[in-house]
Amino acid sequence: MEIELGQGTGPLKGIKVVEIAGIGPSPHACMILADLGADVIRIERPGGQMLSGGATMLLNRGRPSIALNLKNPEAVSTVLELVKGADVVVEGMRPGVTERLGLGPDDCIAVNPRIVYGRMTGWGQHGPLAQAAGHDMNYIAITGALHMMGQTKDRPQFPANLVGDFGGGSTYLVIGILAALLETKASGRGQVIDAAIVDGTAHLNAMTSAFAAMGGFKEERGANMLDGGVPFYDIYETSDGKHMSVGALEPQFFDALVTLLGVKETCPGQGETERYDEMRAVFAEAFASRTQAEWIAHFEGTDACVAGILPISEAVNHPHLKARGTFVEHEGLTQPVPAPRFSRTEPSLGLPPSSVAGEHTRAALTAWGIENVEDLIERGVAVQP
Repeated sequence: MEIELGQGTGPLKGIKVVEIAGIGPSPHACMILADLGADVIRIERPGGQMLSGGATMLLNRGRPSIALNLKNPEAVSTVLELVKGADVVVEGMRPGVTERLGLGPDDCIAVNPRIVYGRMTGWGQHGPLAQAAGHDMNYIAITGALHMMGQTKDRPQFPANLVGDFGGGSTYLVIGILAALLETKASGRGQVIDAAIVDGTAHLNAMTSAFAAMGGFKEERGANMLDGGVPFYDIYETSDGKHMSVGALEPQFFDALVTLLGVKETCPGQGETERYDEMRAVFAEAFASRTQAEWIAHFEGTDACVAGILPISEAVNHPHLKARGTFVEHEGLTQPVPAPRFSRTEPSLGLPPSSVAGEHTRAALTAWGIENVEDLIERGVAVQP
């Protein structure tokens, strides 16, 4: 296989990123950068690691995988050669690990003063918990976000790892990288980005802080406007055991809801807070009278703010998402297209996820200008499966 740089079509075409492979948010961030046109080279340990995922791990799409034994000083020197010609480094290890490898921020800035060095962790680079192990649920737990999730009074409910790893983590890492790249154009100097999931999640949750400051916020699940505390922003079961989402907050949308639901004459008014239990029962009874498919067809395209709750196997075929091409089949995998959309520099999907760690070692190192690739492979510094 031959790999060529500059094949991306998105707005980051020409940006070069060295990814020191991690799991979760850092590969997701690098997927976004690759989706948007950057040339990303993914450096993995020989044999891969947990959640490397093989040919179906979409977080690894869009960039070649090379395998280097980073315990070997020559491998470290090879990475630094890549960094010399790069714009960005991304790593997702515990604080201090890349420093011990000889690939920390100071090492990379020494060979490339313009480098933007993105660090992705859960707890951040400093603080009492910085060296502790953790995962998404732990990080969002201490920020106040997890406490409020769900509608059950007895225990919080967590939304997989969307809020921490990808909402407060990779999203904020990408924001930081893009902002730093813009600043580098003016200053000519790189900088280090400390992207911590705890920081990003707290920032995501700013509206809750605002509600709390207003004085009317209750630290109790299912008691506030956006967590099921009002019956017109909630989930209801249909006759076939499926569910509909209802988000009719504004008066005009509430009016459309009760009209289309056929309960306008019997439903309490939107402002009658003392009758919310009665209103919820009216909605529940009405939604239970038809199947989800019937309600979807009934509400589709209206201003009632009602939508069916679909599993991903059905979501890929939703007419609206089909019309937008939100999901496509690429290299045999159904997957989401790059987001967001651009009017001129439309992103496109490139390489599929590597089937094994180091699948592109020879081709990618050669494309990135490393001269002694065959020698590195022969001596086990680099691995080509």
